[in-house]
Amino acid sequence: MARNVNSLWAEIIAGELAKAGIETAVLAPGSRSTPLTVAFAEHPDIEALSLLDERSAAFFALGRAKRTGDPVPLICTSGTALANFHPAVVEANQARVPMLLLTADRPPELQDSGANQTIDQHDIYGDAVRDYRTLPEPEAADRKLRSLRTTLCRAVGTATGTEPGPVHLNVPLRKPLEPGARAADLSEAVPDATVSDDFAAEHPLAIEGRDGPFVDVTQGRAGLSKTDRRTMADAIEDATSGLIVCGPANRPTPARDALLGLARETGFPVLADPLSGQRFGAHLGMAETPICGGYDSYIGAIEESPDVVLRFGASPTSKPLRQYLRDSGARQFVVDPAGGWREATFTATDLVVADETRLATELASAVGREPGAYSERFREAEADYWGVVEGNEPEEGAVLADIAKLAPDPATVFVSNSMPVRDFDRFARPREANLTVLGNRGASGIDGIVSTALGAGSGTDDPLIAVLGDLAYYHDMNGLLAVSRCDVDATIVCINNDGGGIFRLLPIEDHDTFEEWFRTPHGLDFEGSADIYDIEFARTRDREGFRDLYTESVGSEGTQVIEVVTDSERSHEERQALQERVLAELS
Repeated sequence: MARNVNSLWAEIIAGELAKAGIETAVLAPGSRSTPLTVAFAEHPDIEALSLLDERSAAFFALGRAKRTGDPVPLICTSGTALANFHPAVVEANQARVPMLLLTADRPPELQDSGANQTIDQHDIYGDAVRDYRTLPEPEAADRKLRSLRTTLCRAVGTATGTEPGPVHLNVPLRKPLEPGARAADLSEAVPDATVSDDFAAEHPLAIEGRDGPFVDVTQGRAGLSKTDRRTMADAIEDATSGLIVCGPANRPTPARDALLGLARETGFPVLADPLSGQRFGAHLGMAETPICGGYDSYIGAIEESPDVVLRFGASPTSKPLRQYLRDSGARQFVVDPAGGWREATFTATDLVVADETRLATELASAVGREPGAYSERFREAEADYWGVVEGNEPEEGAVLADIAKLAPDPATVFVSNSMPVRDFDRFARPREANLTVLGNRGASGIDGIVSTALGAGSGTDDPLIAVLGDLAYYHDMNGLLAVSRCDVDATIVCINNDGGGIFRLLPIEDHDTFEEWFRTPHGLDFEGSADIYDIEFARTRDREGFRDLYTESVGSEGTQVIEVVTDSERSHEERQALQERVLAELS
């Protein structure tokens, strides 16, 4: 039996979450969160991980949830600690990643009093969370404890619902905070801060809960009526040409078997974003219509336009593809189970609120078309493109091409924003290997990349490969602490072109402020960062050297940082030259 009411409260929180399926929690150290920390650290069915930097901790939890699909509770003390969770909360919201935040708080009477480490934590994340609750103050009260269990089960259900995302539970705690501490002589304590010995016997449901979750949350799947499905099917069958576009998704969207069936019955080629879950996997060997990966480069050579486009997942990484769809004049069905609008050109014609896998399966059974000339054009363009590009990639693009081509099967690959994800989109050829490719494309920031990648790696036994630029590496060097504290092995590839190379894509490159205020070379030597965290480090400047280091790293234990030194201006010029060659040869 818990000695004080805070310990009882925290033990019920940890225990009910475990019954609801939570297996891992990330704890950031602090005093006010002591009851929560102890309860999670001591729970036999929860793996508790300790990370010192709240921002890194939050991104680590984000990454693990991306890889597993399960929320990882984040626990911190009061004050600015929870403010450091905010960037990861924003990403989880935008990218629809389940997240559960348990933030300790001071009791109500200390609010607006100048009390140390006390801020207004109410609704601190605004509309970036799916739900926010301030829990009642801990009390050994039967109804209140049943309410607590119900709230926890609902929070997990909301975080993992049709539109997954963050849920914030603010937890006010009054001293005494330590297990076994008595209430006497503590300024914040109230007379009933301890739990009587006979309370458990009198209220077994409140104390023990049920064998499983206190409340089972059953998630439904949105679907269309027969009439609405027929309308979509008619549009597909009447089309002369059509496309299936799969944008970024944390899991294959729609599921691969359903997608293959839809592609087969429509005859539409599939344009698979590298983060869609569709560009890599054994399903490629069974595809009857092309599953394309090189379209970012050659879409400008496709003169024909589609009549109908079926869009799944978030907006594609590829800007040329987005512009092609914008200018096509096609009827575009944006499929989203949560009814969100994820199409920033505002040219799509139909929003379809339905579960992607269910809809793809139902449409496949309602239509039947043979691939036409439009599909064959994409098949030829895809084959011709890789014939032109392979072995001729620009120096930075070659790194991404080799990462995809030489990655072990299976593997988890985490790709940073800015140039890495764009080069991966353009140069990572579709492959039958089981590669799970992830990225933070919700808000597309470069903060927290190391932590998110290591979090993803902690959620699987697959080898982990993280590729990022030098600025992203600099932003989150703190995240490397997770290698030792959370027992994660990784191959971390840092493409170092000494600054913000992506700005070369913008007109500001020609302005005299570009070098100092936009590209901002830093001149840092990252080898020292690996020394701090006792990680192996290697540096190379050529493709063959990288291939050797990369192959050795993914085949060995431990974590290695491979720095690839490149020239951003030369890479930019090489990208442009290769793009001109592709368009000339494929037009």
